[in-house]
Amino acid sequence: MNRNLDMSSSIFLTALKLTDFRNYSQVSLAFDGRHVVLTGENGSGKTNLMEAVSFLSPGRGLRRAAYAQVARKDAAAGFTIFTELEGMSGDVAIGTGTDGSEGSGRKVRINGTPAGSSDELLDHARVVWLTPAMDGLFTGSAGERRRFLDRMVLSIDPAHGRRVADFERAMRSRNRLLSERRMEPVWLSGLEEQMAGLGVAMALARRELLSLLTGLIAEADGEGPFPAPEVALSGFFADRAEGPAIDLEDRYRAMLEEGRHRDAAAGRTLEGPHRSEMAVRHAQKQMDAALCSTGEQKALLLGLVLAHARLTNRISGHPPIMLFDEVAAHLDAGRRAALFERIDEIGGQAFMTGTDRSLFEALEDRGQFFNVSNGAIREN
Repeated sequence: MNRNLDMSSSIFLTALKLTDFRNYSQVSLAFDGRHVVLTGENGSGKTNLMEAVSFLSPGRGLRRAAYAQVARKDAAAGFTIFTELEGMSGDVAIGTGTDGSEGSGRKVRINGTPAGSSDELLDHARVVWLTPAMDGLFTGSAGERRRFLDRMVLSIDPAHGRRVADFERAMRSRNRLLSERRMEPVWLSGLEEQMAGLGVAMALARRELLSLLTGLIAEADGEGPFPAPEVALSGFFADRAEGPAIDLEDRYRAMLEEGRHRDAAAGRTLEGPHRSEMAVRHAQKQMDAALCSTGEQKALLLGLVLAHARLTNRISGHPPIMLFDEVAAHLDAGRRAALFERIDEIGGQAFMTGTDRSLFEALEDRGQFFNVSNGAIREN
C-alpha cells in the first residue's frame, strides 16, 4: 500500500456490514486503510454507505433522519450497522442499530458489550462530514448553524453533546411550567439552576472552539486553494462572558428569573445559548459568507470543515474519519488535487462519493475504489 500517512496514528475502518439499512438488505465491505471512493449514478446508494459510517458518532447521522426512516422499507425489524476499525484505543468492533419497535432509540455495542450511551463512540473515533445538504449553511437558519457549531465542539469536547441535550430538556420543562402559568418558585428555580450551569458551559465551550479554530486558520500561509473563513459567535454571552464561570451562571440565573413573565407571554425562553448565532466571513474579501457567490460559499465551507478536521487531530491526538459527499464535482482539477493533499496532511481515512471516477484520478493508488449500482457494490 502506497500512502503518505503514518498509519500508526491514523483512524480507519477495516470492515463495514449493514443489515436492512436504507436500500441495502445485506452488504459486507472490507477496507485496507486507504481512502474509500464510492462512484456510481445518483440514487444508487453511495450516500447511504456514508450515512452508515456517520453513525460511528453520537446522534442521528449526517442526514439527521428519524431511525424509522433509516431502516429498509418492509424490513422485519430495525437496522444494524457493524464496523471494525483501528480506533483511538486500538482495534475495536462497534455495532449499532435499532430493533424496529416504535419509539426505540439507537443501541450501541462496543466489542460485544452494550454501551451506556452513544457518547462512548467518541472514545474510539471522531467523524466529520460535508454533504450537499450543507450548501445552504450560510444562508439558512441560525438553528442549522448552531447544530453545525455544536458538532464541531463535540469533536474536541465529548461532554458537549450531553450538556446540550440536558439544557434543552430543562428548558422544555421550564417552558411547559410557564405556559401552564404554574409559577412555582421551587420548581422554576431548580430548572433555572440547571439551565444556568449548562448554558454557561455550552457558551464557553463554543467560544473555546472558535478561538482554537481561529488560531489554527491564522497559521495558514496565504489563501491557498480554499479561502480562509473568519468565524465568530454572537448573542448569548458572546461579548460579555468575562469573569469566573460561577459569576456568569449567577447572571444568567437572574436573567431567567426576571424574565419568567416575559417568557410565559412569548411561549419560549428568550435568553440563552439556544439563541446564539455563528457568523462566517470571507477573510480575504472581508465579506459575510451569506453575501458571497455560491462557488465561494462552497469553498469557504470546505475550508472550514478541513480546518475543523485539522483541529480535531491536534486536540484529540487522532485524525477524524472524514466524509465528503459529492464534493469533487464542484472543484476544478487543481483544487481537487489540493483537497486530496489536505486530506492526506490531516492523516485520517476519507470516504468520498462521485458520479465519475475520473474526478478522483489525482488520488492515484491512495484510494480504494468501489462502484455502486442499485445497491450492488463491487471493488474496481
